[in-house]
Amino acid sequence: MGSAGAGVHAYSSRAAPELSMRPRLLHLPRPARPAQVVVLAFAVAVAVGTLLLLLPVSRADPGGAPVVDALFTATSAVTVTGLNTVDTATYWSGFGHVVILLLIQIGGFGIMSLATLLGLLVSHRLGLRMRLTTAAETKMLGIGDVRRVLVGVARTSLLFEAAGAVVLSVRFATAHDEPVGRALWLGLFHSVSAFNNGGFALFSDGLIRFVTDPVVTLTVCLLVITGGLGFPVMFELYRLWRSPRRWTMHTKIVVLATSVLLAAGTLAFLALEWSNPATLGPLGVGGKALAGFFLAVMPRSGGLHSVPTGELHAESLLLTDVLMFIGGGSAGTAGGIKVTTFTVLLFVILTEIRADRSVVAFHRHIPSDAQRQALTVALLAVAGVFGGTGALMVLTPFSLDQVLFEVISAFATVGLSTGITGDLGTPGTLLLVVLMFTGRLGPITLASALALRARPRLYEFPQERPIIG
Repeated sequence: MGSAGAGVHAYSSRAAPELSMRPRLLHLPRPARPAQVVVLAFAVAVAVGTLLLLLPVSRADPGGAPVVDALFTATSAVTVTGLNTVDTATYWSGFGHVVILLLIQIGGFGIMSLATLLGLLVSHRLGLRMRLTTAAETKMLGIGDVRRVLVGVARTSLLFEAAGAVVLSVRFATAHDEPVGRALWLGLFHSVSAFNNGGFALFSDGLIRFVTDPVVTLTVCLLVITGGLGFPVMFELYRLWRSPRRWTMHTKIVVLATSVLLAAGTLAFLALEWSNPATLGPLGVGGKALAGFFLAVMPRSGGLHSVPTGELHAESLLLTDVLMFIGGGSAGTAGGIKVTTFTVLLFVILTEIRADRSVVAFHRHIPSDAQRQALTVALLAVAGVFGGTGALMVLTPFSLDQVLFEVISAFATVGLSTGITGDLGTPGTLLLVVLMFTGRLGPITLASALALRARPRLYEFPQERPIIG
């Protein structure tokens, strides 16, 4: 016993220096969580953009812009939404337009890269075997591809934006008699705005004057669709466009859901608005088809319009609400709950109807944690829309359909409006600021947080079934 006790005392005396150092180690700053970094980065971008737009040089007329308008515009640009309390074309100066363009570019690139990097950060929290399995299964991104991802996102963005800018600039100069310098600026601005699903335009009537111009409208639509697919899908389509069978389940879901929504949306808008004298009625058959397709594309988060949104029938507004809420692909510039979330929930419903034991899509099993995450994102988005709609109805005198449309457009970062954005008052405007910010960052941070916190439970509680329905 004595020798044992001596051994203990000797060990304690030797361990004392190490123990004395532990409090210092405990007080070292912990690294911020990825979700916190994303939120902070976007908040800083909004703050800097607001300060720049408050400068007198940013406004076309003498004097600086009101704080609320500058904050709203900066938030709308950074979150690539496109809603406006003022006329972008006439209210802001050339310097202000440059600031807005830079904010759109920063917001769009940040959303694509940060969303993709968050996915990689999630994989780094898994074991090595799981990381290797994930890399082999996705056939896309390895466990050490952070730099390559960022370079790929930048190159892809600049490539599509440059191509779109060239096409639009030439069209503006040759077919619409714009001076060369202005045509180049218009082409660049609208190409960046479209690819990043920004929703901003430098024409007071949006793109209504180009409703029958296939070059302008189809170029804008292509940019919106491409940017809304998401970088992982674009990366995989570039590598495997000739081998659809080798696509991952994620790419198959995004491509299929996008195609179905665009086709069904176009047909539905044509049927609903065909004879509306304020929208598609005065157009020819070709113009109707072009405008109908444009109407189906923009709710993906594009936010631009070629017919007056406020003149759409109530049924068309409801259809737009649904399309805006669904949104586009993950890790891209589109908003909404994302087509993958929507499609996974559809597969869950079909599985329950068929009484199958597991949820299967494209001969692949969808794990239960992905199902729970999809349900959580969708239900929280519904709660945000309902809460925002109720609050905005209390704060403003507008009708339910107008308020619901505005709230979904803000929360899904779309940018379409029936024309009431500038008349909401300060409380209503600030509410939309919150909705735009949380709508853009909420799904990304929530999905990453849920994935990072996922851990197996080593025990189970007794089972008991509640009454459903």
